[in-house]
Amino acid sequence: MTMPKTRFNRAQAKGPAYYAQPRFLTSPVLRDWWTVLHPPYTLWHLSYVVIGACLVGPVNAVRLVATLVAFFLAVGIGAHCLDELHGRPLGTSIPARQLVVAATLGISVAVALGVLGMIKVSPYLAIFIGVGVLLAVGYNLEMFHGRLHTDGLFALGWGAFPLLTAYFAQHARLSPASVVAGLFAALLSQAQRQLSSPARELRRKTNSVEGSVARIDGSIVPIDKDSMLHPLEQALRSLCWAVVVLAIALALVQFRPW
Repeated sequence: MTMPKTRFNRAQAKGPAYYAQPRFLTSPVLRDWWTVLHPPYTLWHLSYVVIGACLVGPVNAVRLVATLVAFFLAVGIGAHCLDELHGRPLGTSIPARQLVVAATLGISVAVALGVLGMIKVSPYLAIFIGVGVLLAVGYNLEMFHGRLHTDGLFALGWGAFPLLTAYFAQHARLSPASVVAGLFAALLSQAQRQLSSPARELRRKTNSVEGSVARIDGSIVPIDKDSMLHPLEQALRSLCWAVVVLAIALALVQFRPW
């Protein structure tokens, strides 16, 4: 199911995401851009790239860096700017023109890197480039009446796709092992979606929660917005760092720096 976007009200006590508007940034402009770039989720997404590239050796470091840069530009910048442009779910004050320019440049440079990969690796990278552009633009602008903005497509596009693309960029082919690894990434991204959707609902569309839990021992535990939000976001943080640690481990195996 697609969750309708709701513009975040700055008057609410909590931000639109647990990483939004960080206090260590003093400039409101920098805070807005930090929020739009979704640093934890971008890092999570890029970790799939490293996992896919390092699944089997040898690993070409130049191709890996180029793939990381391309996905950071296309997703970390391009897709996220389009997402904020479409309905302002994060409630930032970034002008629409800046979001459009950033998204256009990010996706365009990513495509240019992909074309270079077609020359150096395989012309079949054109398929991955086309799918990537369709995902970045179609998903975030909810094209075709939202048919591209689904939980299933998120799992495949933000999980399996970067892993498989990175693998193909290294070896100019896919393998049964890479497909299974892609399934791992898709399932993990599905778990991310299942946690982040109710967390967004609580942060962006819920004023308060009232209730209680009656335990077997007779004690009563109150339920509020924070008590519901905390385990969801703690799980998201843990999963994010788990994927990053796995990516680092695989990179260390392939490059053996010592």
